[in-house]
Amino acid sequence: MTWSYVSFRLIDFVWLVLSFSFFVALGTHVILKRLPQKYETCRVYVLFQDLIRYGKTKQNLRRDDWLCVFDVPKRWFWHFYATSLVWNGGLLLAFSLNITLRQQLCPQWLTSLINVLSGSKVLGNEAPHLCTVLVQLLLWLHSLRRLLECLYVSIFSDGVIHVAQYIFGLGYYFLLGVTVLCSDRLKKGNGTLLSQLEWFHFAGIVLFILASVLQHQSMVLLAGLRTGKSGKVETLAHRLPKGGCFELVSCPHYLAELLIYVSLCLVLGGQSLTWWLVVLYVLFNQALAAQLCHELYVSKYESYPRQRKAFIPFVM
Repeated sequence: MTWSYVSFRLIDFVWLVLSFSFFVALGTHVILKRLPQKYETCRVYVLFQDLIRYGKTKQNLRRDDWLCVFDVPKRWFWHFYATSLVWNGGLLLAFSLNITLRQQLCPQWLTSLINVLSGSKVLGNEAPHLCTVLVQLLLWLHSLRRLLECLYVSIFSDGVIHVAQYIFGLGYYFLLGVTVLCSDRLKKGNGTLLSQLEWFHFAGIVLFILASVLQHQSMVLLAGLRTGKSGKVETLAHRLPKGGCFELVSCPHYLAELLIYVSLCLVLGGQSLTWWLVVLYVLFNQALAAQLCHELYVSKYESYPRQRKAFIPFVM
């Protein structure tokens, strides 16, 4: 394999900044954990924790009442996936298929945006490579599954997220869809979409399916902690997760998220520097969320398995 892009573009810079930001946030959190407990009342410390925590990891955070003004319900997570479903699947995927199958032009505003972010001249009538269409389709399927899980599987408590996290989450899926188009390979495919199939497409799809199954099973196990044998909700309290890959890591659903993005990178042939930067962002983002959950479990349950890692089995 050879890299499709060797130059550094604006879209690459954006994802590098996001990756570095979460890397710094993770490192800062680890350092702050080692400071004396008296610093936990420091305003800067509280503001930082308020921005990086959400849901159950935020419930025991000591913060001023005025900070609660910026809280929105964690159950609004479904808004992220509904947005992605409409934007990535309903709109951008439709544009790609119209160009490929019906030879229609890509909207000028979208072409201009891609040109600015990718630093290359893309024509509105250039059909995307099969890699791009497959990633768009898989993103749509991922968003659909996560939306259904949020609405019909997950049982949310009264946990909250910061409004800045909420706005960032909405913007993230808009950026992600455009990033897929910017990651389109310079060498356009010839012939029909099916004639462009290669081995790495199948490898990526298989990993996508396995990671999606892992994430769904993990979400079902988490929901089961709050229901009885009848399936009715018994409690909204947080219980010790057990079974499945929870025996290896505290947050297998976060690990599955990372694997899903790696699978999309494989579908792109592993040739897109841009998408590797997306994977790097997801790594640090999910690692931070997993570390916060892991610390909560360890502090809350004396019997919590000490060999269990936070995010990646046997590593971290």
